[in-house]
Amino acid sequence: MSNTAPVNRHATAIVIGTSGLLFIGPSGTGKSAVALHCIEAARARGLFAALVGDDQVLITEAHGRLIARAPESIAGLAEVRGAGIVTVETIEAAVLTRAIRLIEPPFTERLPPEEETVEILLSFPLPLTRLPLFPGVSAFSALVAIHPEILKS
Repeated sequence: MSNTAPVNRHATAIVIGTSGLLFIGPSGTGKSAVALHCIEAARARGLFAALVGDDQVLITEAHGRLIARAPESIAGLAEVRGAGIVTVETIEAAVLTRAIRLIEPPFTERLPPEEETVEILLSFPLPLTRLPLFPGVSAFSALVAIHPEILKS
């Protein structure tokens, strides 16, 4: 049973294994492209991976956990900027375990703040990972270097 009304966030949510990841940030920063890349890269390694929602994610709190769902009107769809809307294998809902913010060089800080979080719903923060996007390095490889536990989930 949900304890909060759904809040629509501009984000992309995916699942890799049992890790629910919420890609956050301004429009045009590559959230959808990186999320779709991570899904395909995880599947290539034999992991379960699926889209929850792209561009808009409905987030609720239930029993102390944040749950992500896609609005019904866009469920199963993702935008590939410049190419259009595509159909993607999805799951109905996921428990979010981490927020991901994409960053590109040059980096203003060498290291992120320790135990950084982002408030997704009022009083419900998620651990935040800053995911650096380096030319020639896959986003999934960088994500796994930072969070190797994703390969075990």
